[in-house]
Amino acid sequence: MRTLLATLVVIVMFLYSIGLASADFNHTSGANQLFVASGTAPASAHRFSFKTLDGGILSLNNFSGNVVLIVNTASQCGFSSQFEGLQSLWERYRKHGLVVLGIPSNDFGSQEPGSASEIYTYCRDNYGVDFPLTAKTPVKGPDAHPFFLWAQSQLGFLAKPRWNFHKYLLARDGRMDSWYSTMTKPTSDKIIRAIERLLREPIGGDV
Repeated sequence: MRTLLATLVVIVMFLYSIGLASADFNHTSGANQLFVASGTAPASAHRFSFKTLDGGILSLNNFSGNVVLIVNTASQCGFSSQFEGLQSLWERYRKHGLVVLGIPSNDFGSQEPGSASEIYTYCRDNYGVDFPLTAKTPVKGPDAHPFFLWAQSQLGFLAKPRWNFHKYLLARDGRMDSWYSTMTKPTSDKIIRAIERLLREPIGGDV
């Protein structure tokens, strides 16, 4: 009995580690295809909108024709230094059509407890962030913003955020291309290769 229990514990830990490990899966991956939910979810992220830090509405359709890197962020997270890498990507590829979009969230470790003004000030003063930031947004569980539920339906349950600074990459037409875990730095080779590949795609209409 003890041997069986130990084996089950090892299996559970292994499956959990898969989710936390650095990943680069896209919607054509066979591994992810096993977990893609069925249904009539929209094919393009451009159908979704977020509230902004100043109380307005930001439609992802505003970014039609752009490649978009969406990241759930948290100011007090141990990975907050990734703001620097995100800003670097924004400055490097913005003129070529990349948008970096930060989604502040308090879901993991309650590491984004501040107000909208506090979030904005922290990101600006510490990392020079001037890429778009939304209002604080739930990204996990049944109350998650519809975008994050859709992302999971597109790429599978392994693609859902398990901590702050989880990343999704959208193609110019709004389709979900790939996801990257917290451990994958914004300026990693795999993310840069994916961004450059998508930027080379012709600009077309929505899916």
